[in-house]
Amino acid sequence: MKSLLLALLFTMTTLATAADAPYRHVVFFKFKDNASPEQVQAIEKAFGELAKKIDTVKGFEWGTNVSPEGLNDGFTHCFLVTFADKAGLQVYLPHAEHQAFVAKLKPLLEKVCVVDFVAQK
Repeated sequence: MKSLLLALLFTMTTLATAADAPYRHVVFFKFKDNASPEQVQAIEKAFGELAKKIDTVKGFEWGTNVSPEGLNDGFTHCFLVTFADKAGLQVYLPHAEHQAFVAKLKPLLEKVCVVDFVAQK
């Protein structure tokens, strides 16, 4: 009985923590070879501006690949967008500002990879 109560308490604590944990949206870009450095810089700037335009975005970071491992499969850029919860992402994705950004981005992209996760500690 004691172990059952401990297991239940652990499960409830884990669920509460997951519900309170930040929701992360990680996006990797591989640009087309014909995308100019100026076009890529414009996308970098536009993504940063986008994060400021949508209230559900709680954090934004980005950078270019500097790994010496050579395992990036051609992806050069990583963007990390943080939301308080999944509902924040659900507002962000169909938002008119996000859709306008995607329209500018698509012609320059060769490949994109998106991973969403609930932050664990």
